[in-house]
Amino acid sequence: MRVGQNPIKSVESIAPPAPVTVVVISYIPFLSGYYTHSLELLKLCLGSIHANTEGAYDLMVFDNGSCAEVREYLLAEQAFGRIQYLTLSERNLGKPAAWNICFAAAPGEFIAYADADVYFYKGWLPSSLEALRTLPQAGMVTAMPMLTPQKYSTATVKWAKAQRGAKLETGALFSWDDFWKHARSLGNSEEHGRAFFKDNKAVRLSYKKRQYWAGAAHFQFMARKRILQQVLPIPAEKPMGRVRLLDEAINALGYLRLSTAEWHVQHMGNQLPAAGDLLDGSLATPVAARRAPVSSFWSWPPLRKLLQWLNGWTFDRIHSTQK
Repeated sequence: MRVGQNPIKSVESIAPPAPVTVVVISYIPFLSGYYTHSLELLKLCLGSIHANTEGAYDLMVFDNGSCAEVREYLLAEQAFGRIQYLTLSERNLGKPAAWNICFAAAPGEFIAYADADVYFYKGWLPSSLEALRTLPQAGMVTAMPMLTPQKYSTATVKWAKAQRGAKLETGALFSWDDFWKHARSLGNSEEHGRAFFKDNKAVRLSYKKRQYWAGAAHFQFMARKRILQQVLPIPAEKPMGRVRLLDEAINALGYLRLSTAEWHVQHMGNQLPAAGDLLDGSLATPVAARRAPVSSFWSWPPLRKLLQWLNGWTFDRIHSTQK
């Protein structure tokens, strides 16, 4: 038997989701060793999203079985309206499985993905959207210069050669400084970095007065949801899985894989950035600079708890007289 009517029935409309869903996957099993600074890096990542994202977006965080301290931080961020969609997995499902869940569930037309150690600069969202809208064939766009193996971008080269108004350049076009700034964050030795830099020629695409590098990265990219859905599910056999399967699938479907000519994001690795490491000179984002929730007063947890209790008490008083 039902007593009373569900109050939600009186609500005649709901706000639609933002056109962009920013997806971050976190995995911090403990706060020592390799993961000593990981919680602070996650805070830098999310803080930079709130401070430096221009335009409407929703933030979705999938936590892949992190320790209690990380879960408490994420729950507090959601309570204060800074995370719109939060999933706490009991265990680590692996990155590809988390991708499968998030890319299917994200409500936005565009999905902007990032690992939890990526720092965002102002302009990253307009730049990424511009690339996707200028090049409707684009499958994924990374918001920083990338030098990647050409075998994952054969569709990009093929399209550019056939597209009127597109120009392709191949050779030693990529600067060592741009390459090493990123490569060192991956834990690579300089010797390994120089060998890769020597063996991989850059491919630069010019189109409609804009320049892009052929190639993208799966640690950060933006894509249309409808395109990502075409490559799901991505096999998830182990924690990191074969993340290159995403790159291979996008390329195999004939979509472009691109990166921007300017730095709009930066991979931090597992160490806190030193002075001068971040391009905007920041080491933290003040809470006041973060995106405020639409109704921050009504989202205050003590007030919400009081109002929920009052709502329940009122409901009980009204309907107890009807029994």
